[in-house]
Amino acid sequence: MRKSVLLLAAVLFLNSLCVSAFTFKKKDARQKEAEYIHNVLKQEEKEKYERKKLDYKPSGFMTVEEYEALSVYRDKMEDKVEIPKVQKGSDMKYVPQPTYRIVRYNDPPGSPELNITKRFYQLKQYNGQGIASPDFSIMVYPVVYYYPNSASTASDLFVIKLEDDGTNLSKMLRANVKKRLPDPIVSTEKSIDNFYAFRTLTPIDFSTDGTKLLLKEKIGSSKDGIWKTNAIVYDFDTKTSYNLVELRDAIIYYWKENEDLNLDEARWDIYPLGFLKDEPDRVAAYAYAYTGKKPIFLGIWSIDCHGEQTRLLSFDLNTVELSVNGFKIVQDGVVKPVVLEQEEKALKHSEEMQAKADKKKQEADFKQMELEYKQKIKQMDAEFKEQMKDYNKQQNIGGTTTFNEAPAEFKEVKIKELQKEIKRGEKDLEKQLKYIQKLDKKLEKL
Repeated sequence: MRKSVLLLAAVLFLNSLCVSAFTFKKKDARQKEAEYIHNVLKQEEKEKYERKKLDYKPSGFMTVEEYEALSVYRDKMEDKVEIPKVQKGSDMKYVPQPTYRIVRYNDPPGSPELNITKRFYQLKQYNGQGIASPDFSIMVYPVVYYYPNSASTASDLFVIKLEDDGTNLSKMLRANVKKRLPDPIVSTEKSIDNFYAFRTLTPIDFSTDGTKLLLKEKIGSSKDGIWKTNAIVYDFDTKTSYNLVELRDAIIYYWKENEDLNLDEARWDIYPLGFLKDEPDRVAAYAYAYTGKKPIFLGIWSIDCHGEQTRLLSFDLNTVELSVNGFKIVQDGVVKPVVLEQEEKALKHSEEMQAKADKKKQEADFKQMELEYKQKIKQMDAEFKEQMKDYNKQQNIGGTTTFNEAPAEFKEVKIKELQKEIKRGEKDLEKQLKYIQKLDKKLEKL
């Protein structure tokens, strides 16, 4: 019994010597440096993995370099800003939601006017209602400016290109002043040296083909009313506007020659109506004189879009047919509460399903990140292990011990090892091909 115990003790002592010989083998400086670099690279991969998880949902955590990159000055005029879409919450309460429909704009002809309220003098700007062309390709709208220093106003007319997709109603509802063309197509005088003067532009109607736009320019004073109204036609093909001053001159001439009425000494004005139905290149207008308590009707007049061939059409208000071509949006009613309640239920269900889907996606993405991280670490460890093996072989051969150089003997050993691996891989590939061919034959027999 004593001999067996002594023998066992001797065996354990020899084993401990062998283990200590391998365990406590000293590493040289190059091995320690390589191991240190390897651990640093692994730590960097770990930090990248953790940063990926942290940045899965954007947060305020960032490095100084990232913050400086985001803080670089950008010209706001070159930035393309999309109009945000406000999402309704599932806990919304009933608020009357308006519904809209499209109607003719210039109906009845000559009726369009600007709806300027007292709030205009606080905001210093008024954006008029948009009018769509007959083909719903563009929309025009007037802008009126207020200058407090002289209590005067001026006006511009802008164009918004409508989007190609969607219904005509959705196109008009999506139109926004941010999408307008930068330069106005028609402008009034903007000098502010004439106190209390106002100058406004009001679109009247498009021509039948949508290539021309009739608008009126009102000029006057907030102290004593309108001085005169000008009829202006804008041509979208030539991108030019023409003030039809010949219309006013013809009316003055007619009443002076035929009735000896000097309109230059009276207060009178015109009311542009729109484009004639039978002659789409001509516009019509009413004329009235204010020489007493009741306005005097001076007839219905027409003129060519270029200020040519002014005609007196009639003294009967109902004898002229006009085309009505532009479109506008009006409120049609409100959405019923029951519709919003159904939307609320559907939205709640959708939010719950979306939350579950987002959670599953996040879990799957985190698992994929973890898998990629572990595979990367495993690959790095394998490469480092192979590197250490090669280093030990170089030491045993007795050549240089740098990691970037290899003696001739080591190269030969390494080449032989790689050739063996290639042959082993070729044999495995042949086995796989034979197995695939065997399966193909089985498929042919079926």
